[in-house]
Amino acid sequence: MNTTRLNLFLILLTTLPGPLWGQSYIFSGQAIGWAGMNIYEPVQFLTGIRYIPQLTFSDSVGHTYTLDAEISFHARGSATLAESQAGTTGSLKPYRAWLRFSGNRFELRAGLQKVNFGSATILRPLMWFDRMDPRDPLQLTDGVYALLGRYYFLNNANIWIWGLYGNHDTKGWEYYPTLKGTVEFGGRGQVPVPGGEMALSWHHRTADPSQILPDTLNTATRIPENRLAIDGRFDIGPGLWFEGVLIHRKPEQPIPEFRQFLNTGIDYTFTVGNGLHLSGEMLLAGEGERPFDRQQGVLFGGITASYPIGLLHQIQAMVFYDFNGKQTYRFVNWSVTTDRWTGYFMGFWNPEQYRLFNLETGENALFNGAGFQVMLVYNH
Repeated sequence: MNTTRLNLFLILLTTLPGPLWGQSYIFSGQAIGWAGMNIYEPVQFLTGIRYIPQLTFSDSVGHTYTLDAEISFHARGSATLAESQAGTTGSLKPYRAWLRFSGNRFELRAGLQKVNFGSATILRPLMWFDRMDPRDPLQLTDGVYALLGRYYFLNNANIWIWGLYGNHDTKGWEYYPTLKGTVEFGGRGQVPVPGGEMALSWHHRTADPSQILPDTLNTATRIPENRLAIDGRFDIGPGLWFEGVLIHRKPEQPIPEFRQFLNTGIDYTFTVGNGLHLSGEMLLAGEGERPFDRQQGVLFGGITASYPIGLLHQIQAMVFYDFNGKQTYRFVNWSVTTDRWTGYFMGFWNPEQYRLFNLETGENALFNGAGFQVMLVYNH
């Protein structure tokens, strides 16, 4: 893990003037335990624990500005039993470590942080810097090392400017990691429009295919990549939104030069009982030698429904359909929430091998096949 950057951040925090710290420390955390079963052959039993301790502080700088920070770690261990064979894994890594300086209309945040934006909620073309799975009730995702600046205008318009460095794993929909020693940078402008808001986003990075492609195809160690996106959301009774992304790569090897995503969505809360919320999205993605080619394309649809049962219980269901592969993905979650405890009872019925969300490996592979998971969360 990037221990050098984390150590520098901790040194910076400890050298801040004492009066800034005041009595504004807050220590909190989230402890998570889960157990589940996948009934597809071979039958698997899975169990694990996770703990995310978090330390935050916030204090005023003079009468106008605020300085705040967050440090949190992600400790995780899990075990799998399949066909009388057991396996265990574990990890400890920084989860968030950022320092922010802000005023009434601006903020500047540096460190390991979550950077996400856009209008879509299920099948997100603008999933550039995170990998949040809509089926995950906790919405956990790794952060990125970044410097992010935001400015807010009086008419609710805002601009973002960012730079990323030292993020060597793939993010979002990326095929290839970023080339080590290079800086990623970009920005976003968002403006109010009649009935809603619209935004333009841009990002540049240099990708490194050498870690993914076989040596026979790897004739270049760098691929300049530019992303351009437009998105909007409108509240006209039902909520309507769209996201469109065009990615241009200039490779010196036989991979498509352009990649594009288009998402459209709608949601509405019906006055049925306690309020039935429905949301639907369509995602069209493809790549080719020219913009908007679909030599290799996919078409996904997704519908989610959620309904509160009293004050403590809620049920949520999701169905996704792959129109190209003719595969259906199903997920249901019943949650029970008290002051500090939340229980999740989840069931899933999916293809054994799938290509949904670009998240089919690692701990997210639990949702391959069919089975259930029980999760208990304690917040302090």
